Amino acid sequence: MIWPFTCINIITRRAYNSIDPAVNTSRPLYCNSSEEKGKVTKKLVYTLKSYYIRKNAYNFFMKFAVIKERKSPPDRRVVLTPKSCQNLLKQHSKAQILVESSDIRAFSNDEYSELGLEVSNDVSAADVMIGVKEVPTEALIPNKSYFFFSHTIKMQPYNRKLLQAVLDKNITLYDHETLVDKNHNRLIGFGYYAGVVGAYNGIRTIGKKMSCFELPKATNLKNRKELDAALNSVDLPSLKIILTGTGRVGQGAKEILDFMKIRQVSIDEFLTQSFKEAVYVQLDVLDYVVRKDGRHATKADFFAQPTEYKSTFLRFTEVGDVFIAGHFYGKGSPYFFTREEAKSSDFNLKVVADISCDIDGPVACTIRPSTIEHPIYGYNAGSESEVDFKKSEAIAVMAVDNLPCELPRDASEGFAKTFIEKIIPAFFNDDKDGVLSRAKMTENGVLTSAFSYLQDYVDGLE
Repeated sequence: MIWPFTCINIITRRAYNSIDPAVNTSRPLYCNSSEEKGKVTKKLVYTLKSYYIRKNAYNFFMKFAVIKERKSPPDRRVVLTPKSCQNLLKQHSKAQILVESSDIRAFSNDEYSELGLEVSNDVSAADVMIGVKEVPTEALIPNKSYFFFSHTIKMQPYNRKLLQAVLDKNITLYDHETLVDKNHNRLIGFGYYAGVVGAYNGIRTIGKKMSCFELPKATNLKNRKELDAALNSVDLPSLKIILTGTGRVGQGAKEILDFMKIRQVSIDEFLTQSFKEAVYVQLDVLDYVVRKDGRHATKADFFAQPTEYKSTFLRFTEVGDVFIAGHFYGKGSPYFFTREEAKSSDFNLKVVADISCDIDGPVACTIRPSTIEHPIYGYNAGSESEVDFKKSEAIAVMAVDNLPCELPRDASEGFAKTFIEKIIPAFFNDDKDGVLSRAKMTENGVLTSAFSYLQDYVDGLE
């Protein structure tokens, strides 16, 4: 008798480490005495599994589901676009895809079905559920594998119940943020488009603050092509723009500044010279921090012990007009500028586009996130309060915290391409590069060893 694959997995859940790296597994049970007779044994399971796989491997499929985004406000992005689904199926003959029906997704149901993909209100038959944002606890399907941004790895209090539910429902969770290579560099993210849209919004904020030009909201544009076309109409006044960050976010922002033909200058030129045109300087971390003890600084040393460093960023705020913050801020790192420092008569910034958006943190004027609907607010340094951004004494702050959502189709296409190239193959090559094993946060109702530091957080002790 040949048993269905799901039945074999039920037997092996507590007895065998499955060939499928996304299936919940645990340690094997051993049978060494007659008293253990009748229990599922490792030997029995190996026999059943190998027989089934050998005789019926051609029947094995890994079924993925593109799930509906349910978080409010709605997110129109998707991990797998219609074309990327089509490419996935071409590249992996043992893959199947279900698409959960959605009326908010940037790609319509028809765009999926027209390519022969099954669209349904019920995707519970899938093995692996793939989404973007957090899944509401009541929508989590027990005993499945999930991919989404859980926002729990930094012990965010507002998502404690989500991680508790994941464990209670025996879900294997892979957070998009935990998908890293062997050197622990992130493999995937929306950072590039956060940089693109953030820089665009920063330019738009300049026009609003200084009443010198008008740009439509990025969210009202169909795609990147229309965004670039809108920027072609802008004639910037002579401004000095500071851009921090050289990662995906910084690269995306830089691409916008370069597209606008804004001249990049050196740090020395930026600090000492005047210009009759708009210019920008791009700063890496060692350009705005030094060791407190005056010793030689390296990036590795800074990341290892950030509390040993102090900021030198004020030299840029004294001459710069616009700050586009595309850096990554780590816990313990020095602030770029404090509320007290922003009160100085030498403080010159008029516009801050805070793509990083760390509230009440390293960029003192970012006192709250803004929204796509209302992306700009003003900060009065003297009163340390929010004001109309058009007031002369106000710093105009753009701090939208979900920037890629403004270009959902473009952002989704870029994310999907990377997901298919770097993540999906692990399901069909025994995870030979360890992509899934490194990213796995939960399994069999417990945290994996790499994420055991979250236990106190789960238990409400942190």
